[in-house]
Amino acid sequence: MSRTKSLWLVLAAVLAVIVSYQTVASTADRSGQFVADADVPTVAPGADVLAGVAVVPERMRGHDYRRAAFGEAWTDDNDAPGGHNGCDTRNDILDRDLVDKTYTSISRCPTAVATGVLHDPYTNVVISFMRGNQTGAAVQIEHIVPLAYAWDQGARNWSEDMRVRFANDPANLLAVQGEANQDKGDQEPARWMPPNAAFHCQYAMQFIAVLRGYGLPVDAPSVPALRQATDTCPRG
Repeated sequence: MSRTKSLWLVLAAVLAVIVSYQTVASTADRSGQFVADADVPTVAPGADVLAGVAVVPERMRGHDYRRAAFGEAWTDDNDAPGGHNGCDTRNDILDRDLVDKTYTSISRCPTAVATGVLHDPYTNVVISFMRGNQTGAAVQIEHIVPLAYAWDQGARNWSEDMRVRFANDPANLLAVQGEANQDKGDQEPARWMPPNAAFHCQYAMQFIAVLRGYGLPVDAPSVPALRQATDTCPRG
């Protein structure tokens, strides 16, 4: 039985983000699909999963998005377990999400993952990770709520510090198959959901939690996609 660390729920305010982590583990059922165990988010009967999230008619897409507005690709100033340890966010997320790991020391990071295994929640494939020249190809760190989407929905008006925090917030990050990450790009839920339907509940709930935590609205076309995905969550 395989397990994969995946998501944490966000408890955050717009100006002072406080992140609470809840590890979501998945196991494989007889069909081989990853299905969540008791740590999967549950939805109370009749609850509005989008409560507290504003809805706008459409994605407010502009042509002024700049990745650099969210700071350097990764920093060590993050709230991942072991953060502020000399390892940047990418290395911290690899350590969080991979299993069967070995370690090496690189630059200022004494515990960089050298090898490991990813049970990819997006595609349900098992990927062997080995650090090297192509270290970013097979396994990539994905922003659940894409940076460009956040920018279009209001992050363009945030302070630089807020955008850097968002880009490095472990609650919005997940190690996934590189191809799936590239396929998603900056698309919103109306246009893209993980190919692995067994992960739709966790993906949608985390997407919504990040929007709520950072005070970002959702585009109306994505509302039915998110509601359909959360309909697969256990009721409790």
